[in-house]
Amino acid sequence: MKKRIFVILFVLLAHASFAEKVYDYNSLCQQAYKEICVLKIKNATSLIAKAKLQNPNNLIPIYLESYIDVIELFFNENIEEYKKRKEDINDRINALKRGNENNALYLFCLSNVYLHKSILHVRYGENMSAAWAARKSYSLIKENKEEFKNFAPNDLIYGTLQAITGTIPKSYNWIASILGMRGSLTDGMKLLKTFVNSKDPWAKFYNIEGDFLFNYLSYYIENKKELTIQRIKKSNYDLVNNHLLAYMAANLCVNGKQTEWAKQIIQNRNQSVEYLSTPVWDMQMGYAHLHKLELEEAINSFEKYIASFKGNFYIKDIYQKLCWAYYLQGNYATAQSMRNNVLQKGNTNSDADKQALKEAKENHWPNIVLLKSRLLNDGGYNEEALALLENKTINSFDKEEEKLEFVYRLGRINDDLNNDSEALKFYKQAIVLGEFRKEYYAARAALQIGNIYENQLNKSEAIKYYNICLNMNDHDYKSSLDQRAKSGIARCNGE
Repeated sequence: MKKRIFVILFVLLAHASFAEKVYDYNSLCQQAYKEICVLKIKNATSLIAKAKLQNPNNLIPIYLESYIDVIELFFNENIEEYKKRKEDINDRINALKRGNENNALYLFCLSNVYLHKSILHVRYGENMSAAWAARKSYSLIKENKEEFKNFAPNDLIYGTLQAITGTIPKSYNWIASILGMRGSLTDGMKLLKTFVNSKDPWAKFYNIEGDFLFNYLSYYIENKKELTIQRIKKSNYDLVNNHLLAYMAANLCVNGKQTEWAKQIIQNRNQSVEYLSTPVWDMQMGYAHLHKLELEEAINSFEKYIASFKGNFYIKDIYQKLCWAYYLQGNYATAQSMRNNVLQKGNTNSDADKQALKEAKENHWPNIVLLKSRLLNDGGYNEEALALLENKTINSFDKEEEKLEFVYRLGRINDDLNNDSEALKFYKQAIVLGEFRKEYYAARAALQIGNIYENQLNKSEAIKYYNICLNMNDHDYKSSLDQRAKSGIARCNGE
């Protein structure tokens, strides 16, 4: 009898293990995806577990777990947790490979999980592994697009990869060449725009993810900063109950000099415990307060972030901002302590962290007037920033780097005030003063001149200054400025 029971169990298990794997985006999986997209991760995890019990051969729950990994490990960076989950990510890919190859979701799901893997590799400083994962994602989605031409979600991934690959800085072109990836900014963004505006049922289902990617790429890659923020303001996004879109809007507003609106988004979001607990809200609020010179509030927000964040990304940058806040308060001892933390903590995987470390090593204290003007301008408080510099001339400053920063700051402020002629005058002065210096001001000035001429539809002059930016070497933020300049050239050439 025992032997017979054992045989029956063996047959049942064997049948289960070799049963056909399916892609069933049933109601449980659909709801789980929607919960993921608003960052209700606990709810999503519970729904995924139920879906697995309902049908152990359904691959969609496994696919959805990849979203949870990339969200949790990106927002709440934790190297130890990442090490634990790396093998799970590979196991998930192997599981998805057992699906039905004749289904449009087969290559789509695999491509998206490889893209998630690439994002995490970048986040944790594994850049070569990130490139290979991106290449795999690219090849799979390209194949799927050729085989299932009418499957709308292909354009979500393919358009994203096309746009990004089309703007790789020339210093990294060899990687794209080796990996066999060719992109086009124009074609990629066209695909994404079509996708987010499509009435296709799949496009509607993936609308939050589509809007998230489209807005970020529009802001950073296409350089349509004002247009992107206006699009978000005019949208019907639920920035209270959808934390993913709320983060996107707040983050872009902090970087896009819309400080007051960023504060409103962060303060008004639904603070239910159902949502992913993440300290990124404190970080964004810290920047918002600092940009208005609300120093005590900025310090409180940054220190809350430091106390709860277990990762390294932007740690040096935030300690630098704490250093500045204490310095502007006149608390020089604590400012020096924060500068020591810049030297000792975090890593240099981001340009901002690299710059913070460089400045900490130089151990020079910034000019207070220029620093205040910079922060106010970064927050969009341009009239106040300009007022600080109104009675100054280049001769008001003794150091060459301060003279350079002074004309650059006047360029940026006038640029933001749409005083193009004044902005161009000061930017060109910055290029003359800083072309062969290590500070980023001259290269950024050339990039901004390119932007002004591009907006004026003077594409030949725009390309000229984008190339001036690209041809400047050995300066701060070289990689990110080069990517923006290359994006500008691609836009002007319609590539």
